[in-house]
Amino acid sequence: MPVYLQIANAFIMSIRKGHLQAGQQLPGTRELAQILGLHRKTVVAAFNELLAQGWITMIPRKGSFVATSLPEVKALRLKKEETTAAFPDKTIFPIRAIGVDVPAWTDNRTGSKLVIDEGLPDTRLAPVTLLLREMRSLASSGVFRKYYQYGSPRGAEDLCETMAGFLHETRGLPITSDHVMITQGAQMGIFLAGSVLIQPGDHVIVGEPGYFATTHSFRQMGAVINRVPVDEQGMNVDAVEALCRRKKIRVVYVIPHHHYPTTVTLVPERRIRLLQLAAKYRFAIIEDDYDYDFHYNSNPILPLASLDHQGHVIYIGTLTKTLAPAIRVGFLVAPKNFIEAATGVRRFVDRQGDTVLEMAIARLYRNGTIARHIRKSVKVYQERRDHFASLLEQKLGDRISFRIPDGGMSIWTKFHAGLLSSIAARAAQKGLKISDGSIYNTPTRQYNSCRLGFASLDLKEQEKAIGLLASVL
Repeated sequence: MPVYLQIANAFIMSIRKGHLQAGQQLPGTRELAQILGLHRKTVVAAFNELLAQGWITMIPRKGSFVATSLPEVKALRLKKEETTAAFPDKTIFPIRAIGVDVPAWTDNRTGSKLVIDEGLPDTRLAPVTLLLREMRSLASSGVFRKYYQYGSPRGAEDLCETMAGFLHETRGLPITSDHVMITQGAQMGIFLAGSVLIQPGDHVIVGEPGYFATTHSFRQMGAVINRVPVDEQGMNVDAVEALCRRKKIRVVYVIPHHHYPTTVTLVPERRIRLLQLAAKYRFAIIEDDYDYDFHYNSNPILPLASLDHQGHVIYIGTLTKTLAPAIRVGFLVAPKNFIEAATGVRRFVDRQGDTVLEMAIARLYRNGTIARHIRKSVKVYQERRDHFASLLEQKLGDRISFRIPDGGMSIWTKFHAGLLSSIAARAAQKGLKISDGSIYNTPTRQYNSCRLGFASLDLKEQEKAIGLLASVL
């Protein structure tokens, strides 16, 4: 405990025990510092603490006195058998433990020497220094002071306008800032969209295998989950239509680019047909486009939202894959009335986002920093993808199977040599952390597969990681 607090607490105990009476004058700070053999500043800090807590009063040119009205009139004495109580681990009342059965997200802050994550960016490449520079510049500007007050739950208008222009230019979305809402990552966007759309008992469609967090989120909202298979061409739209004939479908959740977890891309024919089904059966499409910017072999197919002229698609994206997972900024694009409804929902769970961060990111878009970072990252990640795939082929051979993805940051890998849960456990003993694959399994199927991320590892790290994995297998 800091020395000044030890001094303050000693005075408090003396006052509680009655050794120091109300109104009694205390020694001066110089005298007390000399008695205790301490610097006077330490004693001054102790007296300031006593003053702040209300135990003493200070009278100019007279000194410090024990307060006449003390914070505690009487202190209860502890019995010998009593000990300081620990804070309880459980409530005395029943609770709804929402989400406790959801598999934990990968936490890469571990003691493992190497981590093959699920497909995260290399934060060493992120323009963090430039982002912090913009934040400092904004914070020191007198004009910016008004933004320290409450703002819109929809996000900083500056970033909404910037994102509208960027998405129009790069993804063909004919939108204005009125169609954009800034969120804290794609997960918040998915939750807000589901909250606006889903009532208990509504039927929703998700892919299988699919993104477990979205499925659990929809289930918590009371949705009835309907799964349709995902093959090499993306979500099976025939299966979607078959369900629409039998049930009233409220929402279809789709990841058209680099489907999670299999990394496949929804082909154009299925995209067009899915929009036609949405018009015919009047369901909403939540389009999760979490890493659109990272394509390597060709230009990406434009999002479903760019072809939607009837208001069927809620388009969701994130900057966490572009910059870093800890930079929680994403966006939701939808018709104006939907943005208003989603803003109303957000107001009750998150009053607003980080205005300083959002406006700094808007600046990075406008001055070209993010565009340059994306171009650089695509070049680096393509090299890492090719090298990683080559290592998998050379060192693991027929003990696994995979296809090289057109984009994204991971390779969906099926293990043939033993249970992945055992392989992951043995790898951890050697200092390598990989997923045990459990988060991808469904009630009807165990895939024995996982996403092996290549983007966050440089070439030497990849060689070491795959070498360790090969030794485990």
